[in-house]
Amino acid sequence: MNAAEYRAAAERLIASDTPRFGNIRPEDFRKAEILAQLAIAAATSETAGADTGSDHTETFETIRYTADVVCIRGSDVLVIERGWDPHKGMNALPGGHVDPGESSRAAAARELAEETGVQVDASDLTLVGVWDAPDRDPRGRYITAAYLVTVPDDTTARAGDDAAAVRWVPLDAPGTLAFDHGQIVATARRQHLACGSAIGTARRA
Repeated sequence: MNAAEYRAAAERLIASDTPRFGNIRPEDFRKAEILAQLAIAAATSETAGADTGSDHTETFETIRYTADVVCIRGSDVLVIERGWDPHKGMNALPGGHVDPGESSRAAAARELAEETGVQVDASDLTLVGVWDAPDRDPRGRYITAAYLVTVPDDTTARAGDDAAAVRWVPLDAPGTLAFDHGQIVATARRQHLACGSAIGTARRA
């Protein structure tokens, strides 16, 4: 399978399983995450060019791997105000780069804590999907794995790391968000409505 086929398989699995709450099992989401990881791995090694029989041209693209979090509290979603370019001053989802040797799930939990002070266990995060449009980030090729988590109603947040501010905004009307984060929130909202509190719910310490 090539990268496109892996991505399509992951998207089909997520799209087919998510609306049917009664049939969803935890292992289905694990399968989707595995497929998403394979899609990213395949994308990083994709080649372009044609093999003419005597010459073979390979073009490699630098791809950066990130994780973002849709953190829901009641009917609101947590966003940060970006304190740096690109999109400085705009609202965006908490998130950032996946460190060497780190999974995207662990990175999502770490970035959420660093930027907003909200602590969740990585195992409470549910994969929403993978966003990999070539032009989604003006800095270059970025592929992000987006996760969903629901936190208790008394959860508070504070700006940290490189976030200029944090705020809770309506999940169904979050306003204009940086990058393609509006699409991510809309997809997570559909998944949240379909599955309720059965997935992506943070446990109290």
